[in-house]
Amino acid sequence: MDKNLVRKISVLMPAFNAQKYISEAIGSILNQTFKDFEFIIIDDCSTDKTREIAEDYAKKDSRIVILKNEKNLKLAETLNRGIEISKGKYIVRMDADDWSCPDRLYKQFIFMENNPEIGISGGSMNICDENLNTRSIRKYNLIDREIRKDIFKHSPFCHPSIIIKKDVFDRIGTYDADYNPAEDYELYFRIGEFYKFGNLDDILLNYRVVEKSMTTGSTRKMELKTIEIRNKYSKKYSMSFFDKIFNFLHWTSIYLVPPKFKIKLFNILRNKDPLYKIIGIWHGVHRKGSVHEPNIFSDGVFLNKHFPNRIIISNSLYAGGQTT
Repeated sequence: MDKNLVRKISVLMPAFNAQKYISEAIGSILNQTFKDFEFIIIDDCSTDKTREIAEDYAKKDSRIVILKNEKNLKLAETLNRGIEISKGKYIVRMDADDWSCPDRLYKQFIFMENNPEIGISGGSMNICDENLNTRSIRKYNLIDREIRKDIFKHSPFCHPSIIIKKDVFDRIGTYDADYNPAEDYELYFRIGEFYKFGNLDDILLNYRVVEKSMTTGSTRKMELKTIEIRNKYSKKYSMSFFDKIFNFLHWTSIYLVPPKFKIKLFNILRNKDPLYKIIGIWHGVHRKGSVHEPNIFSDGVFLNKHFPNRIIISNSLYAGGQTT
């Protein structure tokens, strides 16, 4: 197959010492129902068999393109290498230790095609343990105004679930490595200056939480960069008085509250919305001994089944793909 063929989607997956999980990640992309994509895997100087495993897959599927960094470049510069050579109309992110749902690319492609004003979108994700057993679910605001309302409180997207128009990078530039390890958060603010935001309500990804993941190993640095980014865009996005207070409290907590406690608290607040339980009890299905006794904190399928027309999740109202 012609490597120069223009594809509808370019999937970018950086990898560093990911031999334990990369086969599952690659398989989940190759088994997508949507087939018109190239799969760019960038090895960031792994010292294990990550590259060899990826190359074995590339021999069997010509859609796979393998790059190897000459030195360890970290996430931002590694992604920028992939963006530079990509040929797709859209850029899709993937991590080497996660698993994408089979219809992920199809759903994201259709959503972006139907909403041309949106520059970036993502979706919901299952939070999983190392064996991909689902422990909770994380939902994100769905429409532009709700996403902007909460952008100073938490990241508006799950980074490994996003899809971005390729020409967005031509207009605003690529990832800024100066904001590592929060380069994705800074990119979202830049995109939002020129394009609308959106998210699918669908679960697109199984997000694997491992003991030494990139987002838990440098918590303090990430928090400091996050606050720096918020301050940078506070005027352009009209940071509210409440958001300023929240940002100040976040800053003081960096030196007063242990990182592990904050991570645990954040996950409780973001992944287990008490509203789920209230709705479930009210609906009469969360009772001892019932046939269907879901974990309403995390069972998004339950909510979609019982409240299909108007689901309240993460302060958003979603109705049939509305984007504004």
